[in-house]
Amino acid sequence: ARFPRGRGAMAAAGPGPGAGGAVKTLALVLEDEARRGGGGGYCSGDTVSGQVLLELAGPLPLRGLRLEAAGRARVAWSESPGAVPGAGTWGVAVRAPGPGPRREAEVRYLDIRQSLLRDPPEGEENLILLDGRHEFPFSFQLPQEPLVTSFTGKYGSIQYYVKAVLERPAVPDQSVQTELQIISHIDVSSPALLTPVLRSQEKMVGCWFFTSGPVSLSAKIERKGYCNGEAIPIYAEIENCSSRLIVPKAAIFQTQTYLASGKTKTFRQMVANVRGNHIASGSTDTWNGKTLKIPPVSPSILDCCIIRVEYSLAVYIHIPGAKKLMIEMPVVIGTIPCIGFSSRNSSITSQFSMDMSWLALTMPEQPEAPPNYADVVSEEEFSRHVPAYPPPIDCEEQLCCPVFAYIQEFRFQPPPLYSEIDPHPTDVEEVQPVSFML
Repeated sequence: ARFPRGRGAMAAAGPGPGAGGAVKTLALVLEDEARRGGGGGYCSGDTVSGQVLLELAGPLPLRGLRLEAAGRARVAWSESPGAVPGAGTWGVAVRAPGPGPRREAEVRYLDIRQSLLRDPPEGEENLILLDGRHEFPFSFQLPQEPLVTSFTGKYGSIQYYVKAVLERPAVPDQSVQTELQIISHIDVSSPALLTPVLRSQEKMVGCWFFTSGPVSLSAKIERKGYCNGEAIPIYAEIENCSSRLIVPKAAIFQTQTYLASGKTKTFRQMVANVRGNHIASGSTDTWNGKTLKIPPVSPSILDCCIIRVEYSLAVYIHIPGAKKLMIEMPVVIGTIPCIGFSSRNSSITSQFSMDMSWLALTMPEQPEAPPNYADVVSEEEFSRHVPAYPPPIDCEEQLCCPVFAYIQEFRFQPPPLYSEIDPHPTDVEEVQPVSFML
C-alpha cells in the first residue's frame, strides 16, 4: 500500500527530547512491481523508479537515508578432498580429512548509491524527522553496458537488488531491500539461431565378435533458437539392425558451468523429456516432427565470464545390455520469439526425410474440397461428347501418339460427396511420460 507524502515533516535540529522516536515501518516499493517476479525484468539502460516509505511513531534524528543498487555474479564451491601420497601404511596414498580447497569468484555489474536526504545545516550533525508517514521517491538509470540475466544455480548466482539504508546516531543501521530482475534479451530470429542442426551416429551392438548388428540414428531440428513454452519439432530416423528391442527417447538438458581460480565445476540436469515407441529387431521408425515442449527455464547465459547456462537437445536410444546411443544438438533458449514464420509452415517445408520432401511442395496446408462435377462438365456437353456405350478402342490401330496425350479426353463418373470428417481416422500417437532417469 502507498503512504501519503508527509507535509512539512522534515526539520533540521540538534538532538532533543524526541530523539528516541521509533521506526514503525520501513519499506521500499518499485514503480513496476510486475518486473520483480518471473513475468518480466529490467534491461540495460532502463530507468528504475520507486519510493522509500517511512512511518515514525515520534520524532527521529537521522544521519542519513541512502539508496543502494548493486548486482554481481558469485561462484563458490569446495573441492573434494584429495589423496595425500605416502600418508598411509606402506606408503599408500590416503584421502585427506576434511573438505578440499574452496573456490570462489565474483564479478560486479552494478554499483549505484544515492542520498535521499539533504545534508544537515552547518553546525548540525543530524536531521530530525517528525512523527507520521514519509515518502522518499528515487529514480536511477541502469548502465548502457549489457547486464547479465538474473540466475540462481547449483554453485553460484547472478543477483541484483535495490536497498534502502536508514542511518541513525548511536543505533545500528536499519535497511530493507528488494530484488531487481534483470534480463539480457536474446532474439531467436537472428540468422545464427535460425540455422538447422543435423546429427547422425551408429553403434554396433554386441561384445567382441558376438555382434548382433548396428543401430543407427539420425536427428534434426529446424533451428537452434527457441523460447520458453515453445514445442521443438524433432525429425529422426532410427534403424534397428540388432537382435534387441530398443526404445528411442529425447530430452532437453541444462548445463551450468562455473569458473573460479582456474578451475571449472559443471552441473547438468534434465528439464524435459519424451519417449517414442519400441522398435523391434529389423525394424525402423521415423519421427516426422515429434514435439518436445520447453518448460519455464532460465534463458541461456553466454556472456558471463564465471557462469554459463547452456542447453542441448539429446536424442538417444536405450539398448538393453549396452550403452545408450546418443546424439546432442545445441539449443539456445531466448527471450524474443521468432516471428518470421510459423512453426507449422517451417515443419512442412523442411521435412527431415529426403524421400518425402516432394510431398511438402504439393500438399496444401489446409485441404480443399474437390470441385463440383456439374461445374466442370455440363450435362449437355457430357451427353454430346460421351455416348451411352462408347465402343472399345483398339490401342494399336487408333493411337498414333503416347497414351498420355489422350488422358484429357477421358470422362469419369461424378466423384463422391466431399466430407471434412475422415471416415478412416488414424490413431494419434500419445506422448508417454517417462522417468528422468537415463
